[in-house]
Amino acid sequence: MRDDRLLEMRVFRAVIDTGGFSAAANMLGASQSFVSQTIRRLETRLGAKLLHRTTRGQRLTPEGERFLGAARTVIGAVEQAEALWQREEAQIEGQLRVSAPIAFGLDRVTPLMPEFLARHPNLSLDLRLTDDHENLIADGIDVAIRMGRLSDSGLIHRRLCRLRRIVVAAPGLVERHGAPESVADLARMPCIAWDGSREHLNRWSFVRDGEKASFHAQSRFRGNQGMSLFAMCLAGVGVMRVAEHLARPAIRDGRLVELLRDHAPSDDTAIHAVFLPDRDMVPRIRTFVGFLVAAFRSPAWEG
Repeated sequence: MRDDRLLEMRVFRAVIDTGGFSAAANMLGASQSFVSQTIRRLETRLGAKLLHRTTRGQRLTPEGERFLGAARTVIGAVEQAEALWQREEAQIEGQLRVSAPIAFGLDRVTPLMPEFLARHPNLSLDLRLTDDHENLIADGIDVAIRMGRLSDSGLIHRRLCRLRRIVVAAPGLVERHGAPESVADLARMPCIAWDGSREHLNRWSFVRDGEKASFHAQSRFRGNQGMSLFAMCLAGVGVMRVAEHLARPAIRDGRLVELLRDHAPSDDTAIHAVFLPDRDMVPRIRTFVGFLVAAFRSPAWEG
């Protein structure tokens, strides 16, 4: 049976430490409704009002003051016990839940996991691949790998490597349609586009000689899963803007051709590992994030 008592304590502490439900949700990488429901569920279970809510915010009730002190003690004791138990890296054990985007997870994260598991034989790893941003606290995620610009949140993050997307196409498609010489030329070429929550990735930005240009990719084929879109690009269905970790190896072996090389994309960002702010001292999390940072210090696709 699932026991959410520690989770409720952590959410309650976050509300107090940040000064509000919205700020707590931002820090925890959760929705405001999740925070509100968790506090309401906690108060119902305890049979006590912990917070007085007003238009100006909230303040602790006497019961809330007492419970906050107890919650801090419990959370601190749990984290201290785990840190003492796993003081040496070789002793790291338990379960680690990691979330990663599907394409990057399959292409770059999964191949690293045999080495990590071999180093830590007492650790279990649950790797969840999804192109949706999971709720770290509600879904019990210890570490999430995020691509692109991070939202304004209180999540702790460690940069793994640069993220740069480049425009590519299969050689056969370029032979049929010709290589574009300008951003405007992309309008005469078939493209591949994202659907759903990733639709914003269909807006491609470029810079040439200090001048910015943009293109909105539209397509007869749309999808919400990166590897299927990439497969269609390799098959010559359309032009696609692809992350370098997939594109560079395919360019080197001749499966893809880079287009508009002199129109540098203006949206260079990064790939990060993110985790909750009160989890940075948990040994299994700290060790896993450190492993990723070392693994991506010199990305193989940039060689």
